[in-house]
Amino acid sequence: MRARIDVSEIEATTKIRAKYLRALENEEWSLLPGPTFVKSFLRTYADALGVDGKALVEEYRLSQEHQGEGPGEPIVPSGERRRSRSPSGSSSRGYTIAVVSILAVIVLLVVLLATNSGSKSGTGGSNHAATGQHTRTGGSTGSTHAARPRDVDLSLHASSVVYVCLLGDGRKLIPGLELQPGQTTPTYHARRFEVTLGNSGVTMVIDGRPRTVPASSEAIGYSVTRARGRHTLPAGSLPTCR
Repeated sequence: MRARIDVSEIEATTKIRAKYLRALENEEWSLLPGPTFVKSFLRTYADALGVDGKALVEEYRLSQEHQGEGPGEPIVPSGERRRSRSPSGSSSRGYTIAVVSILAVIVLLVVLLATNSGSKSGTGGSNHAATGQHTRTGGSTGSTHAARPRDVDLSLHASSVVYVCLLGDGRKLIPGLELQPGQTTPTYHARRFEVTLGNSGVTMVIDGRPRTVPASSEAIGYSVTRARGRHTLPAGSLPTCR
């Protein structure tokens, strides 16, 4: 405010969305993706304003992070944490009994399935030969035994600040976050990925093979499957994580 800099100017300079900048100003940590991103945003924001980023990050770490929490673990009020970790003795015993019962049912089902599968394999030799002959002569049974396609492996490596919305089989894997330069995501597995990239500053690693993204003045969208590989999505079909 003293420098008379508008939030939109900082957003353009840092590539951090305005809603995250306001959340930093108001210390509304629950609106931010997680401690790792908060510290990265604080450093970037401080550098843009010419203030001490290390001091801001250290103050945040001392006041907000709890000992033993991972970088992506949400911050939970201490009173709520104590309540969640101190169930009554009867509830604990009931929970243990329920878990043991479920495990016993699962083991029983596995044994039954294994026994049933073994009995079928002993009597299915002639049927298998007949099915193979029918398939070779143009029958339709071959299609019913076609192998299901395997999952595709995908990870992203950012070379600059880039917005990412990544869906895997309809699930939000990266829910509209900004990756920082040098940041690499975990390797995700799904039958079909859909991704929206804010710019071309990212490399897509598909089944272990790096694929660059062509430069574009607009957001770029892809679908990735094993059958079609990487396929560009039309502008109106890009996935959103809102």
